[in-house]
Amino acid sequence: MTVKNNDVDTNNKQRVNILANKQGPDKQDPDNQGAKVRFPPPLVFIIMMVLAYVAEQYYPSGIALPQVLKVLAQVLMLLGLLMLVHLLLIFKRKHTSIEPWGPASCIISTGYYRYSRNPIYMIFCIYPLGLGTILDSLWVMLSVIPSCVGVYYIAIKAEERYLRARFPKVYGEYCQRVRRWC
Repeated sequence: MTVKNNDVDTNNKQRVNILANKQGPDKQDPDNQGAKVRFPPPLVFIIMMVLAYVAEQYYPSGIALPQVLKVLAQVLMLLGLLMLVHLLLIFKRKHTSIEPWGPASCIISTGYYRYSRNPIYMIFCIYPLGLGTILDSLWVMLSVIPSCVGVYYIAIKAEERYLRARFPKVYGEYCQRVRRWC
């Protein structure tokens, strides 16, 4: 007599592994390894802004922006922070990792992700622009460019490769509907 185990659905393999192994997901399972991102993307933006600020000290850009733009920059930076908190809550609600090196349990394609595949990185772009405006530093504002290029090569390529392998049909369709940036 053959006994079938109908309790285990292959689509829920990760949940079963977590329940069976109290120590967390099986790290040997490729589905639980996440994208091979080795450097935190926010640090790319921070390092580039610091380097740009140092460049501003040695080679001043000499811009003086109106106070109204500085206030607007502060408001946008605050809105960006609120959006990041909201995104964190969305990831928690969906039980998936917000860290690019963590395993994904699903593709989020609603809300901010309806318009951009990388809304978190888009929000990160607000900070060099906003801080550069507040500091009257063209260098800091321009640091958004190498930051975006760096994040693309450090994180986005690996994330996309992982998501295509993990969710081939769903992620492929999502990529056809939604642009990478905006």
